[in-house]
Amino acid sequence: MTNVKNRWLMVTGAMAIHMCIGSVYAWSVYVNPIQSTMNWTLTDVTITFSVAIFFLGLSAALMGKFVENKGPRVAATLAAVLFGLGTIGSGAAIALESKILLYLTYGVLGGAGLGIGYISPVSMLVKWFPDRRGMATGLAIMGFGFASAISGPAIKVLIDSVGISSTFYILGTIYFIIMFSAAQYLANPPQGYMPEHFSQAISTGKKKLKEDLVNITRNEAVKTARFYGLWIMLFINVTCGIAIISVASPLLQEVIGISAIAAASAVGLMGIFNGAGRIVWASISDYLTRPVVFILFFITQIVAFYLLTTVTSVLLFTVLVYYIMTCYGGAFSSIPAYIGDIFGTKELGAIHGYILTAWALAGLAGPIIIAYVKDTTGSYTGTLYVFVALFFVALITSILMLANIKKIRTSQAVA
Repeated sequence: MTNVKNRWLMVTGAMAIHMCIGSVYAWSVYVNPIQSTMNWTLTDVTITFSVAIFFLGLSAALMGKFVENKGPRVAATLAAVLFGLGTIGSGAAIALESKILLYLTYGVLGGAGLGIGYISPVSMLVKWFPDRRGMATGLAIMGFGFASAISGPAIKVLIDSVGISSTFYILGTIYFIIMFSAAQYLANPPQGYMPEHFSQAISTGKKKLKEDLVNITRNEAVKTARFYGLWIMLFINVTCGIAIISVASPLLQEVIGISAIAAASAVGLMGIFNGAGRIVWASISDYLTRPVVFILFFITQIVAFYLLTTVTSVLLFTVLVYYIMTCYGGAFSSIPAYIGDIFGTKELGAIHGYILTAWALAGLAGPIIIAYVKDTTGSYTGTLYVFVALFFVALITSILMLANIKKIRTSQAVA
């Protein structure tokens, strides 16, 4: 085992990649500057974000098998090229005042880089950390959530200093360099890898390796009810959370009445809670189990979204939004481990890619719904009631998932 790479350096590389692609969560900081400069509507600008998230999910689904076959280094390198070019190309789109070009560069190219860059290190880390699946994926995906804490204020400062186009040029170049460099260390562990301390604990009986429910392919997984249960839960959680993220900066300016730079900082704080939720909830899921954690997500968010429609306190409003961000991030980081638990690691990356199509469709639905309601009614409140109803559907689904898993475990024990 002396030639085996350091798994903690794998985590570092994965976090670096996710910190770059996670800058998509700071998109709302671009919204008002692009609107005022280009004279585009909120819906026009928000479509860019939605297209990027759609192609994130689409590329993750289509390229999941590619990631498994070619390995994380090749896949992450491709992601660096696509995301870097997409961001740099966005600068040209703004300079040319072309909405279509912006949708193609940031949305299609950048979104494809997002999807491939997202899944390539995550499936790898589940294999490197059989002892702490939730924690490992939480650490990597935490970078995705934390990204806006850095990129949100940075985008605002750069736009004020050098303009929108140059901001895209500068950040696109930085993203490419970081992602390309990090990708070169990534690799899957040897077959059957277990860290030495974990292997010893198992051999002495101090720990027991929890067996996955099954170990199946992506084509077998999509034939199960459990696959669609995961899909529905992620879709609803993302639709509601991403709607808030997509208009966070203008929403905070309108509801709380803060300045643009203060709103950009608030978006950064949202990123901190988004990122923190990813590691905290994922680590908790190693102990409470993934099904129980998802039930907690939905019960608490039903309350949080309902309170957002009536709350008048600035402090309570921000606390609720930040809590929603922890659940939003926590679901993302817990999903890969959940997939490993109930489908095994044989084609985890490919199955994860399929599940992320829920993110793709939610990325279209959430931001466009909330932007449309705002453009037509002048208020963000209406959609919040819809989101409360959706969370009730997610809660029922999560309870049925738990019941289904327990039923299968019981039948396996009897057999």
